[in-house]
Amino acid sequence: MTPPDEHTRADSAQAAPPPECPAHAYGSGGVARLYGQAAEADPMGLYEQLRERHGAVAPVLLSGDVPAWLVLGYRENLDVTRTPSRFSRDSRNWHAIQNGEIGPTHQLAPISTWQPICSMADGAAHERWRGAINDSMGRFDRRGVRRHITRFANQLVDEFCASGGADLVHAFAEPLPMMVMTQLLGMHEEYSPRLVQAARDMIKGTETAVASNAFVQESLARTVARKHKDPGPDFTSWLLEHPSELSDDEVQQHLRLVLIAAFETTANLIANTLRMVLTDPRCRANLAGGHMTLPDAVEQTLWDEPPFTTILGRWATQDTELAGQKIKAGDALVLGLAAANVDTAVRPDPTTPVHGNRSHLAFSGGAHECPGQDIGRAIADTGIDALMTRLPDVRLAVAESELRWVSALMSRHLIALPVAFTPGAPQPPAPLVPAVAAPPAEDADDARTPADDRAAAVPAPPPSGPRPRASWWRSLTRWFRGE
Repeated sequence: MTPPDEHTRADSAQAAPPPECPAHAYGSGGVARLYGQAAEADPMGLYEQLRERHGAVAPVLLSGDVPAWLVLGYRENLDVTRTPSRFSRDSRNWHAIQNGEIGPTHQLAPISTWQPICSMADGAAHERWRGAINDSMGRFDRRGVRRHITRFANQLVDEFCASGGADLVHAFAEPLPMMVMTQLLGMHEEYSPRLVQAARDMIKGTETAVASNAFVQESLARTVARKHKDPGPDFTSWLLEHPSELSDDEVQQHLRLVLIAAFETTANLIANTLRMVLTDPRCRANLAGGHMTLPDAVEQTLWDEPPFTTILGRWATQDTELAGQKIKAGDALVLGLAAANVDTAVRPDPTTPVHGNRSHLAFSGGAHECPGQDIGRAIADTGIDALMTRLPDVRLAVAESELRWVSALMSRHLIALPVAFTPGAPQPPAPLVPAVAAPPAEDADDARTPADDRAAAVPAPPPSGPRPRASWWRSLTRWFRGE
């Protein structure tokens, strides 16, 4: 076949719509795409369009035009997360995987291919794996963890404090969570810079996501092998010695889960909270006047700009109905966390501050609610406090309108946050303090959890699947609050 000449190629190029054209926003049958430049430019705007058009549950297309359902309603998200008998975390139920539509090289493979981890299991397997995670996390000393956070935050500030300016996304928000987590997991600190890039790449679902996942897996495999020979007071060693007798592969996959989830959520949380503090005069004044604490600011950010905008996913185990939509067995559901947080059912006026209310869905819900969310909160508020203590006059160096975001299926994060401040001198290095000790025994019944707040906000029927073990989580929540 004769190749087309230059004129034919030029005509074809002119005929194709540009990437930002609205024509790319919809696939066959007018179903909206959750990927591509048109969808990523304004995800919140897209969610509201879908809510207006379809209600609380909307049909969407994932990468490669794979069909799924986006759950937009607050009550509906809770329904999905609390009924594993209908909506499983086991991706092997997904007909797109069963028929080969999602293969090993697909962009969604790193976040959807089934693995032996608690976030992709229900029932007894979930209880066993989640129990090992919970018990091992319970061995961290909250004061030691916060000392680590402060030490790493100051170390990062030392690298740019003399310059009078910095980009707080790349110089602070992204490296801090990875530095803390590699320390807690017992990994070598030199892994941190490359792990930051690999983690971002995996979450974006780019063409290199599979290669990035391979790098993360190799790094963790080396850590597991090293901790067999040289165990220490760290998360990896505790998983290896846990009575549930996890295999090396099970340990490695759970390390990956904790590392990637903690990095992405916390990096976004820090950047979004800093942006709010720097651009909202009322927030800065309330913080300065003692009317709002940094934990309050973090919680407000979790309502307004959750670190994960969506989560893939749940998979229907049977034909069912949700908000009037006919869900077929094997269908994929995407949890719309950001959309649920602005549902008028729970927030009639999204502009009203939500201080002291943790009933948002920023960390999902049900039995699979993020077990390490308070570690993420600690990294965010302790790190930001250290930064603002060192740079009390820190201010945005560009107009707020110049800030730009990049979006992907599951997240939306600032590209850069340029700031200026009075130059200062680096601090002398702080000694390394162990972050491990058994937490004191406490009465778990006195603590109030985010799940308790959600139950008060919107009553829901009891879950039909296995109930999570709440006593440990309530104790840890209170423990991290310092109560």
